[in-house]
Amino acid sequence: MRTALKLVSLFLAGGMTACGTATASVTDIPNPVLDAPLTSARGQQTVVLAGGCFWGVEAVFEHVKGVIKVTSGYSGGAASTAQYETVSTGATGHAESVRIIYDPSQISYGQLLKVFFSVAHDPTELNRQGPDTGTQYRSAIFYGNEEQKSIAEAYIVQLNQAKVFHGPIVTKVNALQSFYEAEGYHQGYLDRHPDEPYIMINDLPKVENLRKHFPDLYKAK
Repeated sequence: MRTALKLVSLFLAGGMTACGTATASVTDIPNPVLDAPLTSARGQQTVVLAGGCFWGVEAVFEHVKGVIKVTSGYSGGAASTAQYETVSTGATGHAESVRIIYDPSQISYGQLLKVFFSVAHDPTELNRQGPDTGTQYRSAIFYGNEEQKSIAEAYIVQLNQAKVFHGPIVTKVNALQSFYEAEGYHQGYLDRHPDEPYIMINDLPKVENLRKHFPDLYKAK
């Protein structure tokens, strides 16, 4: 995945020119027609999303207003295989995922999905994101209840019908069975390694796109 060898390859291939030439982009998409209303009282709810390498997805949502905590981890497989090196084989059923705890009085589930689809990853890429390939990098929404499932499925239909992307959305909507927290060295990775070529090329542009295109949702850390 994001090995030293891959970073060297990116450099030699001329991929380390600048963040401005990175693959991260923004697709202008409408708000979800079906969404959960903001609650009148503060609280905490959870959503688990998978959109490629969890480093960048975590970093994006850490900058979203109303988000309380973001944790990188693994979803879709068994506890016995929820280790990074094993997940990286692509044979565990796990996807690199993030668990987002948010305040539903500050931001809705649908707005989180809007950021997920437009900034955090490309939902039209099947079993890959950018330079990373394999089922562990698939696009998935792991719903925790029927309301989340209904909103996610309706939003995918809405976006496909609107043809806002260059191809059909391949995001899977699956029931959340378990979320396993990733190793400590993965948590807050972008903040601790902002100068790594992989981060500069693939992930920092996502955070900047959030700031530029969603100023009302963006928060500085």
